[in-house]
Amino acid sequence: MDTKSRILLIDDEEVVRDSCEQILAGGPYEIASASDGVAGLRLVEEFHQNLIFVDLKMPGISGFEVLEKISAMDPTIVMVVITGFATVSSAVDAMKRGAYDFLPKPFTPEEFRLITRRGLEKRRLTLETIALRREKEMLREHFAHIVSHELKAPLSAIQQNLFALEFELTRDLTPAQKEKFDRTKVRMDELLQMINSWLKVISADIGKLKEGFKQVSVKGEISHAIETVQPIAARKDVEIVTTIDEDLSPILGDGLSLTEVFVNLLGNAIKYSRDGGRITVTAKAEGGEDVISFKDEGIGISPDELPHIFEGFYRGKGGQEAASGHGIGLAVSRQIVEAHTGTIQVESEPGKGSTFSVRLPKLKLGEPV
Repeated sequence: MDTKSRILLIDDEEVVRDSCEQILAGGPYEIASASDGVAGLRLVEEFHQNLIFVDLKMPGISGFEVLEKISAMDPTIVMVVITGFATVSSAVDAMKRGAYDFLPKPFTPEEFRLITRRGLEKRRLTLETIALRREKEMLREHFAHIVSHELKAPLSAIQQNLFALEFELTRDLTPAQKEKFDRTKVRMDELLQMINSWLKVISADIGKLKEGFKQVSVKGEISHAIETVQPIAARKDVEIVTTIDEDLSPILGDGLSLTEVFVNLLGNAIKYSRDGGRITVTAKAEGGEDVISFKDEGIGISPDELPHIFEGFYRGKGGQEAASGHGIGLAVSRQIVEAHTGTIQVESEPGKGSTFSVRLPKLKLGEPV
């Protein structure tokens, strides 16, 4: 396996190219060089380098143009400018064209080795970031597949069996039983619609989710969410108190998705509340936004966890209740809120509870619905 880092030197001074090669001789490097920009660009396509040193003053095309062309070819390649005409303006221009760093001539061997190590480390971190981004996208796609096939398919089967069972028992059902069947069918339909919305968000197809936006009552979606989590709250003897402005404005959005956001936030508040605790839900108009806050008096979130709680599949480590869940609720909630051009944030203090706040832009006068 080839573990050598490939370094390309583009400089019209032979003495500079030779000295640079001598400085790096014996190290874990494979070095190629070119005496002008045209030859250098040809090598870029063949050499598959990790780091390039470019002189700014060369015959033919300038180092600035070389920087631009290399950036267009592969923006992950790390480029360092070496020049005997170092000025602040030339350094700024070089950075704008994609240069990572600037090394004025003359330089010492140790300065050259140091900037080489820094450039290669920058390249490594850049490639790692790209790899992590790809892995995250693959994880997103895999999760979308799970949601679609492992959840949606069996729920659809349950729905069909429910319809068949209702048809078979239609003559024997009491009015109360019929009402329960109807409520179950409505909930099942809402659940399937919610999964479809999740899939749109998880698949990053925000456009399709927005296609179904219509005028939504924030107050109504909060009420639906509280109704959904009330049995869970009752089991822990957690009281949910609401303070909702009567003049709360409607918004443009997807009601089911927003209800799911509120259910997620309320569910977390209940999960991390102590038995007999209280959750305060506040909704008010503030400027051009509706602000909905969910405040609990539970175990809180440690400062080192706060930056990560909206990341996919992240699960907090505090408290026994944290053992359950898959770490996707807050990540999906953030995507849904952002799809509504809103923001979601949290304030928390360990041992004293947390407050999650969702800010959603009001429906503007004359805005199409």
